[in-house]
Amino acid sequence: MKIAILTLGTRGDVQPYAILGKALKKRGHDEVLSTAKNFEGLVKSYGLNFLPVDADFQAMLESDELKKIRKNPFLAKKQLSKFVYPMLNDALATFYELAKGSDRVLFHIKTMADNFADQFPEKMIKADVIPASQATSEFPNPVFSFLSLPAFLNKLIYKITELGLKMWSKPVNDFRTGAGLPLKFIKPDLPSLYGISELLLSKPKDFPQNSYFTGFWTEASDVELDEDLLDFLKNGEPPLVVTFGSMPFDSKLDLKDLIKSIPEKLKMRVVLVKGWGLRETKELENIPAIKVIDSAPYDKLFPYAKAVVHHGGIGTLAACLRAGKPFMTCPVLYPMGDQVFWGDIAWRKGIGLRPLPLKKVTHDNFINHVKELVTNESLHRNSQCISEKMADEDGVQRAIDIIERIHQ
Repeated sequence: MKIAILTLGTRGDVQPYAILGKALKKRGHDEVLSTAKNFEGLVKSYGLNFLPVDADFQAMLESDELKKIRKNPFLAKKQLSKFVYPMLNDALATFYELAKGSDRVLFHIKTMADNFADQFPEKMIKADVIPASQATSEFPNPVFSFLSLPAFLNKLIYKITELGLKMWSKPVNDFRTGAGLPLKFIKPDLPSLYGISELLLSKPKDFPQNSYFTGFWTEASDVELDEDLLDFLKNGEPPLVVTFGSMPFDSKLDLKDLIKSIPEKLKMRVVLVKGWGLRETKELENIPAIKVIDSAPYDKLFPYAKAVVHHGGIGTLAACLRAGKPFMTCPVLYPMGDQVFWGDIAWRKGIGLRPLPLKKVTHDNFINHVKELVTNESLHRNSQCISEKMADEDGVQRAIDIIERIHQ
């Protein structure tokens, strides 16, 4: 089959789809992954066909325009109309043309491809790693979980997402007009795949039958750890791995001082994976107990760790679960975003500490939390237990089986 994979966002929104695409190609399918042009290197590293769109979310997150919106939300409409809407219109047109010539279309909800799904619903499959687009009474919309409303109002929170989508009506209407499609249309009921393990989050009982939790979309990396990193890992006690993810973020706290305090106060070694919010780290690179790296395959790195401190992204969290390592999430997106949601679930399952948003981090509470993280034996036992169960799970293979079966 010709299979189109459409996704937009940051690295965490692209890599799981690249893994899925690689497995589909190995199965004998003709695949194309379409996403922002800045991910060309990542997509092609998986051996996939690549169709770029001019929708660089990473650049947008760092842009002066978005910074203006953060400071003054009333500027949002003007900035969206000037910079974001044309980008989305172009992306939708590219996605639509690719979808027309494909036998199956897997799409991330951020692509808004459901706005042309009425043209060929038999092809379309929603594919996500965050269950934010289907209402359930069992948990709140992950993006708005900070609201902490009573459980009977959970479905109501999903209405907020629907209201938010109305702000995108202009680029959708512009696209449909340009493509010669009627402006009035009904979004069809489509099957949904979620790259989520039910060992972490069970599929809600009120989800439709054509929704599937397949297990995480992960794979063993072909990339080995650098020799100098391996030397560091093997010559000493297991370190604490710290990463705040691939999204830009601001922090009033001096994070470099925070990292330095770990070996000083806890006598622990640290591997720091640099992200967008930690670019200047030279003063840390000369400290023997701290190893600063740009990146590393987590499936190779995390087994060497004592525990992990991370931003709460589902991809990093899945890597912790597979490695059997307890973790603490310090969400960089707060209060909005799904990072708090995943951290709360892990805390309730006894495999991680309660989330400590980066905005609320102090030197004292951070050190106290890390101390508990590395000394709480219950967290370590529970994490190892879930890792052993997850070893029998193959989310990618199950997703492929469903993709090949759907619409037959």
